[in-house]
Amino acid sequence: MPTVHEDPHRARDVAESFGVDPERYDRARPRYPDALVERVVAASPGGLVLDVGCGTGIAARRFQAAGCTVLGVDPDPRMADRARGQGLAVDVATFEEWDPAGRTFDAVVSGMTWHWVEPVAGARKAAQVLRPGGRIALFWYVLQPPPDLAEAFTAVYRRLLPGTPLANGPFPGVDAYSANLTRAADGMAEAGGFGEPERWRFDWDRAYDRDGWLEFVPTAGGFHLIPADTREELLAGLGAAVDAAGGGFTMHLTAIAVSAVRAPAPPR
Repeated sequence: MPTVHEDPHRARDVAESFGVDPERYDRARPRYPDALVERVVAASPGGLVLDVGCGTGIAARRFQAAGCTVLGVDPDPRMADRARGQGLAVDVATFEEWDPAGRTFDAVVSGMTWHWVEPVAGARKAAQVLRPGGRIALFWYVLQPPPDLAEAFTAVYRRLLPGTPLANGPFPGVDAYSANLTRAADGMAEAGGFGEPERWRFDWDRAYDRDGWLEFVPTAGGFHLIPADTREELLAGLGAAVDAAGGGFTMHLTAIAVSAVRAPAPPR
């Protein structure tokens, strides 16, 4: 359950926490829907893709499967090593400090990570490396469990992590995540070089059993910063909630994206 921060790119302890267990992250994180990948590919002028904050390569591999050539950029060498082991080329750097070395791309994508990038600096770098007519596509997915189970999960977080954002519920919803789209679009506008942003939405369902859900929970940003005994209680409480719901549930997921075209350079 990624946390939505007011100014998330400054929360470096959380931003760089995902590599604690890259194998679990790669196994447990949801995959992006084919429709999203297909739309980005169809709307881009070619197949050279830069994946910003590629992590273990979950999104990048979907673009590779669609016929694209993908380069990843990620600040965490642990995540980069996992991605390389899955056949992805990765440069280790924050996107703001990354040196493109003259390389250009048809698309710049970022799945669940652009909120860790300073939005104006990130948009400027994307504009720098995109060919005219190239496309930027930044996307997130939102988890929406059945309402009764969401309430049960929230009660566990409220009991064990009072006074934290998670005590208000670990599922912020589509409206809360829309702030990421607005922040990204505002960054593009301030950086310049892009056409009018579009917003896209894709919905799908995924079944979880108890073990699958408890595999996913520790992949949340900052999970390892919770004291170990509290982490154990948290997983036990969440597992009990799934047991009480019959041992499994269907999660509804919504992918939301903001995308824009790199405008041609003005004539001199």
